[in-house]
Amino acid sequence: MSTTTGTGFVSTYEEVTRVRLEDPGRIARLAATRRRRTVADTDGTMMVIAADHPARGALGVGSRPQAMASRRELLDRMREALAVPGVDGVLGTADILEDLLLLGALEDKIVFASMNRGGLQGSSWEIEDRFTAYDASAIAASGFDGGKMLTRIDLDDDRTSFILEASAQAVTDLARHELIAMVEPFLSSRPGGGKIVNDLTPEAVIRSIHIAQGLGATSAYTWLKLPAVEDMERVMDATTLPALILGGDPADDDPGTLRATWKRALDRPNVRGLVVGRTLLYPADDDVTAAVSASVDMLR
Repeated sequence: MSTTTGTGFVSTYEEVTRVRLEDPGRIARLAATRRRRTVADTDGTMMVIAADHPARGALGVGSRPQAMASRRELLDRMREALAVPGVDGVLGTADILEDLLLLGALEDKIVFASMNRGGLQGSSWEIEDRFTAYDASAIAASGFDGGKMLTRIDLDDDRTSFILEASAQAVTDLARHELIAMVEPFLSSRPGGGKIVNDLTPEAVIRSIHIAQGLGATSAYTWLKLPAVEDMERVMDATTLPALILGGDPADDDPGTLRATWKRALDRPNVRGLVVGRTLLYPADDDVTAAVSASVDMLR
């Protein structure tokens, strides 16, 4: 029996699959009629829930290596988080955003589309994070608000030049559509030839900001997605661009410590909100609503 509503939305995951099989064009139709919220509709700060890690094979959360492996569980957690009053938007790849769209969870939300997920976690080519997800024209066609790109800069890996060029082109393309280009820069390295490690010293973050904000033919629509680190006053003095603070790895700190770190960053006038995923979607006590609500309360 179909559970499709009069709006075209569905209410079960079985129906999501059925629509994808029998009526895939409904995704575009729902995107065209989606009730939108824009950045101008916010109070000047934003709470955005992120769920683009799985697309580059990063399924772990803290000590749980397969935490994000179940798509239904992830969607349950996303829908719970997005339903919390004060949550403004979402960041994800097409598979997740379209599932949420079909379920009606993107109504009245700001939507950022993840663009480069080709740097699979643990791969030899990870730094060369190719643009395998959304492009600017698809983001515009979907009626979304902007695109996000991860731009890791390893001075010892010549493939970094590719990601810098590709990020610059994405910034330019998004600006042509008058869409936000959210650039997430890091100075990164592979100590001893192992996994990629991001340098979170204030000096490294400052340098990454200067590189990122110079990408593209215009910075008119460029925002930054940055880690909360020590000496955020000095870090944020490196830019006039709006910035959102990322959530970080939930394994690194307890929730109270993380929120205190975010709060210090949010005291800076050009920090305009949070983009948090795993920390809020998979809290240690599994109470998604409480974790998200505490962060919204801190933000407001």
